[in-house]
Order: sequence, then C-alpha cells, then structure tokens
Amino acid sequence: MRRKKVNEEESDLHISGVDFGNIELPDLDLSLFDVLNDEYNEETRYIKPKVYELKPEYVLYDNAVKLAKDLRLDFGARYDVFVSGSFIFGDFLEAFIMGNNAKCKKMTVSTLSLNQNNVDSLYNLLAGNYIDELNLIVSVYFWGNEIRSLIPYMYRKLDFGNKFQLSVASIHTKTAQFETLGGRKVVIHGSANLRSSGNIEQFTIEENPELYDFYDDHLSRIVEKYATIKKPVRGNDLWAELIKKKFND
Repeated sequence: MRRKKVNEEESDLHISGVDFGNIELPDLDLSLFDVLNDEYNEETRYIKPKVYELKPEYVLYDNAVKLAKDLRLDFGARYDVFVSGSFIFGDFLEAFIMGNNAKCKKMTVSTLSLNQNNVDSLYNLLAGNYIDELNLIVSVYFWGNEIRSLIPYMYRKLDFGNKFQLSVASIHTKTAQFETLGGRKVVIHGSANLRSSGNIEQFTIEENPELYDFYDDHLSRIVEKYATIKKPVRGNDLWAELIKKKFND
C-alpha cells in the first residue's frame, strides 16, 4: 500500500496535540482533481486531501492510560474528547476502571468491531471481578467476518461464571455504559470502536443517571432479543417464572 507523507508545516490545525491533517488513504486515485480543472486549466476551489503516514511510535497503550489517569469523573461530570487514530478505546475502558478501582454491577458495550486484544482486556475486567455482568453487542458484519476465528475465541475467553452475554444485531453504535457499586451511572458514546481505526475519533464520557437509563433501556432489549448464549434461570428469577407460569395456567 503506497502512502504519501506530508510535511508537518503543511498541516496547521492542531488541537491538544491531535493533528487533524492525519488522514490516511490507501492508493487514492487523485485524477478526479484533474477532471475538476476547467478547460483553461485554472485553479479550482477543490483541494486534494492531505495524506499522512502514521508514525509507529504513536501507537502506544500509554495514550489510553494517560487519559484514564487524567479523568476525574465525579457525579454529574462530563468530558468531550478527541483522540488520535492510534488510540485504543478498549484499552481506555480497562485502564479507567482498574485505575479507579471501580466495581461495575453491569457493563454494556456496543461496537461495530473489536480485536483479540480488546477481548483480552474484557477478560481482565471479568476475571479481576471488576464486572459482575458484561453484555457485548457486535454487528452482523463483524459476526460474519469473525465466525470462524474471533467469535469462538470470545466464547472461550469470556463465557465463564454466567457473567457474559454476546448479542449480534444490525448496529453501527459505539457505546459503553456501566453502573458502579458507588452509585455512579456512566455513559461513553462517540465514534470510536473498541480497537484503533487509524482515524481521528471522538467520544463523550459522562456521569448521567438519566442518560444511562435511556441507553440501558434500549440496549437491554437488543441484548435480550439477539442473545447468542442461552443462560439458565436461577434463584429468585426462577421462582418468579414458576409463579408466573402457575397463575397463567
């Protein structure tokens, strides 16, 4: 794959260290811009996109860790964040929860795609007892492409202790929300999938009970309807089912 590198002075828009000229395009045919020139070959108003090669030293787990350390999510707090294309949102989730020693009664994540490292991060949270219940919603696109590779790995790695549910639906959402034992209801939503994309991403993280309940209500229906793991009914839930069946009969 050929890429063209642009000098740093050609990109003059920088916000908090994030270069918005960081556009990576594979084998882009720029002949369109020749067509857009008029017959007198005068300069047009259309500008060729700047193509930039990502530096490998930017692909650091520390990016997610540093952000997780800087955020102090008190009740009612909100942060709007831009991150570089090398930022790994799944690493941020792991670092933020572990760094704050948060105990999540429930976490629901929806994403278009993820990778094995993201699965391992979720495993660390489950195995470390940071999450009591994990619901993961993935896209039909992801399921179709990973049915013989990452999907079996996810079942083997995450499906233990009746804590995990994997649901598959026609979604393009990128969200994560969790409720802690300390009473915080946190919602994270934006453009970032769990894995890095090579593109500038943005997301908002906020402690917001009303927004949490809104997301939880709708995504819980998706989790239930499109679940791929059949879970046993136990305890009080089982008793409630028995009573309901008796009175219905």
